Amino acid sequence: MGQQQLLLIVLGVIIVGIAIVVGINLFNANAISSNKDAVVSDLNNLAALAHQYYMKPQSMGGGGNSYAGFSIPTGLSSTANGTYGAGTGTTTSITFTGTGTQKGANGSAITATIVVKVPPLSDSVAITNP
Repeated sequence: MGQQQLLLIVLGVIIVGIAIVVGINLFNANAISSNKDAVVSDLNNLAALAHQYYMKPQSMGGGGNSYAGFSIPTGLSSTANGTYGAGTGTTTSITFTGTGTQKGANGSAITATIVVKVPPLSDSVAITNP
């Protein structure tokens, strides 16, 4: 083989190597973003369950216009997306925290918090370690 052919082979190997590294980085970034979205979605589902509990009368197993006594159902406290916990519910609010399974850019797990408040029924989400 001539020098030109060897140079083209080396150049081809370098380009393929760079493409593989870029692909791996894109895959990791997508996994982090996907996990963050999944954790927020799970927290929104928990907020909806808390709203249902708040609105349901005590005689039917609800909170009777209070978040006090609400607990996360056992199947939803830990999912493939992360683990979830609830703060102590009061008559007007409850806070849920979710910790994702993926590590963020700084090496720590993705954490999201949602605060469910009334009145009016409103939720606010805060994400840390994106």
